[in-house]
Amino acid sequence: MAVRHRAHRRPRMYDPASRDANEFIDDAEIRESLEEGKKLAADRDALNTILEKARLCRGLTHREAAALLYAEDEDIRAGIHALARRIKEHIYGRRIVMFAPLYLSDYCVNNCRYCGFHASNKTARRRLSQEELREEVLALETLGHKRLLLEAGEDDRNCPIDYILECMRTIYGTKLRNGSIRRVNVDIAATTAENYRRLKEAGLGTYILFQETYHKPTYEFMHMGGPKANYEWHTEAMDRGMLEGGLDDVGIGALFGLYDWHYEVMGLLLHAEHLEAVASVGPHTISFPRLLPAEGVDYSAYELVSDRDFKHLIAVTRLAVPYTGMILTTRESAEFRRELLDIGMSQMSAGSCVGVGGYAHPGCSRPGETPQFHLADERKPEDVLKGLVRDGYLPSFCTACYRAGRTGDRFMPLAKSGEISNCCQPNAMLTFEEYLLDYADDELKALGERMIAEELGRITSEKRRAQTAAYLERLKAGERDLRF
Repeated sequence: MAVRHRAHRRPRMYDPASRDANEFIDDAEIRESLEEGKKLAADRDALNTILEKARLCRGLTHREAAALLYAEDEDIRAGIHALARRIKEHIYGRRIVMFAPLYLSDYCVNNCRYCGFHASNKTARRRLSQEELREEVLALETLGHKRLLLEAGEDDRNCPIDYILECMRTIYGTKLRNGSIRRVNVDIAATTAENYRRLKEAGLGTYILFQETYHKPTYEFMHMGGPKANYEWHTEAMDRGMLEGGLDDVGIGALFGLYDWHYEVMGLLLHAEHLEAVASVGPHTISFPRLLPAEGVDYSAYELVSDRDFKHLIAVTRLAVPYTGMILTTRESAEFRRELLDIGMSQMSAGSCVGVGGYAHPGCSRPGETPQFHLADERKPEDVLKGLVRDGYLPSFCTACYRAGRTGDRFMPLAKSGEISNCCQPNAMLTFEEYLLDYADDELKALGERMIAEELGRITSEKRRAQTAAYLERLKAGERDLRF
């Protein structure tokens, strides 16, 4: 989509440690980086030098990543993708963390051109009552989920922060036999430092907020009204949350398709470098949503990203920020998700519903209701898990780091060194064993038990292997929630 470039009112200068969004996401720095990257991409030796650095699993600068983004040679791209897979497995192993989104409310005062919830879309609106929320949570626990991502439109009258906090208390307090939600992540609009403190006190796991687009003129064009139209308020949200609100873990993301994808990757990496500079902790996760059809949205003029380029930008991001969890959504088809898992993704949703109240009563939407977007992967969670195991991935429902205090600056050194696998690998096995015992059919049980036996043999520490084996036996005897 063509968007007119507007000059800033005063000259800006790139400063990753600035609290001004226009300085840590500096348009001139991004454009210079991309121009330099185009030139370097024609130099095979330069690309190989960058890849040699990436093999150390210590990350890349945004300028180094820019060169890889413009690599068009298929052999070079194949090498980037293979290295992304190797780096992900070095740090996170073959684990894939599972979660489900839970939509609380579709009331929204913002007018975002790309979203089915936008305020001018004349659809029926609702928010879950606490009783309806309990039904949703029970349905999700029946599916085996332990980790939720709460979603809600921005509307302080119909969906205030007090409602979000009440929902978190309800979720943590709702249990079904062996089922319980152990981690609640939250994706709501940019808010105040005080509200971030309240979210943390209520048991927030990770606060997630997508930038949508880092290109300011496009951002202003896409957001026609409402609080979200304020680019600075939105872009500086993580600073308020981490530096003033006490948040440990935050997740960022761009909605690919709003503007040139090369520019958006640069924005993500500048944002990650900024968080390192001001909070000493980069993003806990980066999400990769891509535009999909939504009610009342015409995408014919958007800069949609091809499968080939989408796969490539994900691989380059993995090389640049090897420590970060990378989230794959159900916006992508089952077949393409399989390809993306192979190049560095570490978390994915399964059995998702992207409307309000769809888990307890699937297929029973109210007249006039619309989802935020339409899904491409509609498989049941159990079918997703079978596919993962057949492809050699270990599904994980682990939430141990959050509850053991391995968050923020206590988590990142473990992730960057790869030492986190000493906890995550056995914890993934334990939570998957719980799932097999409580929810799986015979086919998945057989597949899963074989995988767990193989993974147990791969634990290099004899002591940790013995402890894990003992925990597995205790789970089979009826205990739950054992973790390292």
